[in-house]
Amino acid sequence: MIISGTFDYLERNSGSRIRSFPHIEGNYALHVYIPVFIPSERKKELIQFLKKATSLVQGLHVVDIDVPLHMLLKDEEKMVQAALGREFHISLGRTVPIRVHQIDSVVAMLRQKLQFQKRYLIDFNKWEVFVNDDKTRTFLSIENTTGLAEITKQIQAVNEVYKLHNLPEFYKVRVHRDYRFISCQCNVCKRRDPRPHISIAWAVGDISQSLKRVVEGEMKRHINVGGLSMRSMFTCKFSNIVCKVGNKTYNICGSQGQ
Repeated sequence: MIISGTFDYLERNSGSRIRSFPHIEGNYALHVYIPVFIPSERKKELIQFLKKATSLVQGLHVVDIDVPLHMLLKDEEKMVQAALGREFHISLGRTVPIRVHQIDSVVAMLRQKLQFQKRYLIDFNKWEVFVNDDKTRTFLSIENTTGLAEITKQIQAVNEVYKLHNLPEFYKVRVHRDYRFISCQCNVCKRRDPRPHISIAWAVGDISQSLKRVVEGEMKRHINVGGLSMRSMFTCKFSNIVCKVGNKTYNICGSQGQ
């Protein structure tokens, strides 16, 4: 959230972002996710790369509030607040439309299936670029690897609730021998393995090649500084799962807050 008066100008181009589904009266957007907050002590390093990417690649916007990042280059404090000072999401299911009569049932089943969740660490260590399925949007994201097994189980639980309500699955999960094979069906990743991440910025169209060149250069530097393996950008603890329906949020499990 941006404090009133932070920006003199807020550009919102309603034609620049395309909805994944058309708005229909009586439908509400459903989104199930893990809230993530970036620790204050890690924001300075992250913002340096974001400034670099913004200066080299045109058209990047802050996710959710849609502020053009180039407007914030001259004021680092505002850039940190706008781009990194909010709640981020690791999605556990597609954002899909549901009818009002489905809301109570979806929330109740999610709470039943996800009521017993252990705390675990989520480690983010890699900048990554994703393009949605129809190539209308490119996302600059930070990917996580630690906590993957726990997130996979949570995605599977959400999938089961979605299927019972005839909603499209996010990842198709099936067990084969001693490992779990996951086929991603989301509109961003379109990959055959889980790629949990938080999205920091977005741009219109497919600019993945130019953005990837910037990311690859940063990741090489990241590895060189950290040694042979990629060092952590930041780590957070899993605390809760949230279900958002329209403008209303439901805590599914765990404790709310940072």
